[in-house]
Amino acid sequence: MIICNRHIAHLDMDTFFVSVEHLRNPKLMGKPILIGSNNARGVVAACSYEARKFGIHSAMPMKAALRLCRHAIVVKSDYEAYSRYSRLVTDVIKDSVPLYEKASIDEFYIDMTGMDKYFGCMKFAGELKQKIKKESGLPVSYGLASNKVVSKVATNEVKPNGQIEIPFGNEKNFLAPLSVLKIPGVGKETGYKLLKMGVETVKILSEIPVEYLQNLLGKYGSELWRKANGMDDSPVIPYREQKSISTENTFQQDTIDLRFLNAELVRMTESIAYDLRRQNKLTGCVSVKIRYSDFQTYTKQKMIAYTNADAVLIKEVKQLFNQLYERRLLIRLLGVRFTHLIPGCHQIDMFRDTEEDIALYQAIDSVKKRFGERLLMRAGGVQTLKCSRL
Repeated sequence: MIICNRHIAHLDMDTFFVSVEHLRNPKLMGKPILIGSNNARGVVAACSYEARKFGIHSAMPMKAALRLCRHAIVVKSDYEAYSRYSRLVTDVIKDSVPLYEKASIDEFYIDMTGMDKYFGCMKFAGELKQKIKKESGLPVSYGLASNKVVSKVATNEVKPNGQIEIPFGNEKNFLAPLSVLKIPGVGKETGYKLLKMGVETVKILSEIPVEYLQNLLGKYGSELWRKANGMDDSPVIPYREQKSISTENTFQQDTIDLRFLNAELVRMTESIAYDLRRQNKLTGCVSVKIRYSDFQTYTKQKMIAYTNADAVLIKEVKQLFNQLYERRLLIRLLGVRFTHLIPGCHQIDMFRDTEEDIALYQAIDSVKKRFGERLLMRAGGVQTLKCSRL
């Protein structure tokens, strides 16, 4: 059953990476800032509003961005700092509200339904905004509406450092004059189809018969029509840090063969890192499990910057194994586990990758999705293909 009088707030940290750098170096305030690697093949992970005025956007090659704004300041990314601040903001929200969803490293949905009777949702959201600013130093914008889609669009309309409430019943009027490209989920391909048809505003889109959109876009056509009409009954999904993805392997014969053990770590890590990317998730904590021949079991974990990149995760897993392993004991079982999962795609790691690296990950995942996970593997993990995973 659709609940019509919900109160959903969408919170978004303004230019998150840039804002963190402003805290670390206030002299960067008001200047065109590019976050990323200053080399010929680097890409822009994020940019300040001052840089956007020159036509610069995230995912743009750094070389092209510097041609548009030669006086832009390139700041080397500190993904560990960004992850640390993300966790800090999450803690503030967790201590303040009963139900929230962490939609990405820098945005949240909060279900305030019922609070209007006792406190006032807009007032509470405003006080939470100030609390986040006070405890983290970071600016945040928010939109308050009856559903997630409208609240997200509203937030984007009042950035930076803004707040807005869309009263119940006014969702369609608020969306009407906006570009169809501002509807969450409308990508380049769908947007091009709509604009080619002359559908430029949400108002025009909302007036198209739903059956026509279904014929044009399939099942997504019905969903898009609902969004254009300000309707969305998707719930705020409670954020739980204990969500995890893991794999283990009990060996047919106990071993101390380090070459084999390292190869197995590579294979397992690569496998569940692919699962992360397939589910559009990032991990913020890695753990390794060892069970010796005497059945004594030990684990060690480490908080890391949010990522789903094989190269980063394999390095962390190997380091944990080296810290954990007593080299004179036979090993019966190995396990790798990722926790502290949040939604996000590989692009969150663009500040540490080149265009070629990003394209490589996309190509590898495309091959695995089409032909099977084991068709394409790192050489370091190939020799353990016949091991059984439990």
